[in-house]
Amino acid sequence: MSDTNVVDVSHGVVAYGDRPVLRDVSLRVTAGEVVAILGANGSGKSTLIRAVLGLIPLRAGTVSLFGTPLRRFRQWHRIGYVPQRIGAGSGVPATVREVVASGRLARRGVLRPPGAADRAAVAAALDAVGLAGRAADPVATLSGGQQQRTLIARALAGEPELLVLDEPTAGVDAASQEAFAEALRGFVAGGGTVLLVAHELGPLQPLVGRAVVVHDGRIAHDGACPPPAGHHALPGHDHVHPHEHPAPHGVFQP
Repeated sequence: MSDTNVVDVSHGVVAYGDRPVLRDVSLRVTAGEVVAILGANGSGKSTLIRAVLGLIPLRAGTVSLFGTPLRRFRQWHRIGYVPQRIGAGSGVPATVREVVASGRLARRGVLRPPGAADRAAVAAALDAVGLAGRAADPVATLSGGQQQRTLIARALAGEPELLVLDEPTAGVDAASQEAFAEALRGFVAGGGTVLLVAHELGPLQPLVGRAVVVHDGRIAHDGACPPPAGHHALPGHDHVHPHEHPAPHGVFQP
């Protein structure tokens, strides 16, 4: 399998006890693609990306990342993950820069002190999400949208090849949604690959080249983005909805 296959799920099945959540799902994402996984709450869309990352075990089927079976994959620095909105503060009195800098650990290792390349990557990530001016501020003083941008900057600071984002704009103010879209635009222009879960796309829609709609644990559509419908299509609609499962605590650090 070529490295151009960044994500490859083949006949994936996930179940909680006797309740199937994903039913024979296959998904391939190639290098440079921006793929959105769409669906209603409880459809299985977040379960799918968690299975891709090994956070939820498959009952059947296989997952490969960058051509390597998931069970043997160790190059986690190639992946940046932002879970469903959890708040970047988590009760820790850290500054925005410190939280973003923690995104470098998977690439440089815990024991090696940060160098010039680490500092430059952190500065670039802060600038990409429009938070360079808040770098020294405690994360707890930021708005919810700015905290989410901090988590996105933490993922970008690791200079990943693949960004995996679980409802990154859910409940986030319009300014933060636009800042995130701009950061993602830069990441994609640099050759990055994106797999994101969304209830709706909003300002991200122009960036998305392919939409995968999950319904009742199965892929119901794989192709062009469907147009927004109902109140989601109205100008100024803000997405604040309950989610299907609690988010994992903290940002993914395999």
